[in-house]
Amino acid sequence: MSTTTVPAITSWGHPLDLGEDKFGILRDSSDAADDFPELRRRQAEDGYLYMRGYLDRDEVLAARASLTERLAAAGMLDARYPAIDAIYQANAANASFRPEITVGNAAVQRLLYSGRLVDFYRQFYGEEIRHYDYTWLRAIPPGRGTNPHCDLPYMGRGTHRHMTCWVPYGDVSFELGGLMVLEGSHRRMDLLERYVYRDVDAYCANKPAEADAARAGRWSFTGTLSHNPPMVRDKFGGRWLTAEFAAGDFLTFGMFTVHASLDNASGNRLRISSDSRYQRASDPIDERWIGASPAAHGAVGKRGRIC
Repeated sequence: MSTTTVPAITSWGHPLDLGEDKFGILRDSSDAADDFPELRRRQAEDGYLYMRGYLDRDEVLAARASLTERLAAAGMLDARYPAIDAIYQANAANASFRPEITVGNAAVQRLLYSGRLVDFYRQFYGEEIRHYDYTWLRAIPPGRGTNPHCDLPYMGRGTHRHMTCWVPYGDVSFELGGLMVLEGSHRRMDLLERYVYRDVDAYCANKPAEADAARAGRWSFTGTLSHNPPMVRDKFGGRWLTAEFAAGDFLTFGMFTVHASLDNASGNRLRISSDSRYQRASDPIDERWIGASPAAHGAVGKRGRIC
């Protein structure tokens, strides 16, 4: 797809420059779906893999139905429309982060943690894998998307070789606004090193205000790289890369790839997606994200240090 066909789009309220040196379309790696040596090469080169149509579309849409039913029951959807359309109830509470609606959700658990997706990571790593037990589910209403960041500050206490898998539960146009990655950012450790190894749940135990905030389950560092995606691109170089996604696609990337999302300019629809994480079973795992009731970013997950 030529960038000349992309409409005016924004991220965190900032218009993106669609010039060919600043914006582009993700490389589709579905042509190498069964060639895992090639996929490993592309991941190392690009910092991501976009697997178009790799998942069963009907299975993804069944998972969507299970999610929209729960969102409707929570009062997040406009009851005048079918729940599957995910039309946002304008006066509803903020629906943007809803991991609890994946708990005990058989359709979502089956899609993410069995079958074709798990087999993909098993073959990609070339050994048995383990996934986090926590699922990040987002139902983004019209408005701003997600700020630029890397994932390691949120989940860096085990291996640093694990991968994020972003799955859209439905078709995502430029207007609805999907995920985007910053080209070549995983190679810019000269710019990332002082940021990416910080832990959002670490705090200075010898600073009373920080310690009190941590005990209350708050962060002293949010993990956000910037509130200005165009400025991040200008600093790092490369291009912001995205696509119009379809149910059945997924995008996967490592812990050092800078990514963000487009704003939801649809006017009335939720953009529903999940983030799940996968790693080699032989690697250490971050204890915050495993077990029947993961600690996540709550008070139990905080770690004090002397600063």
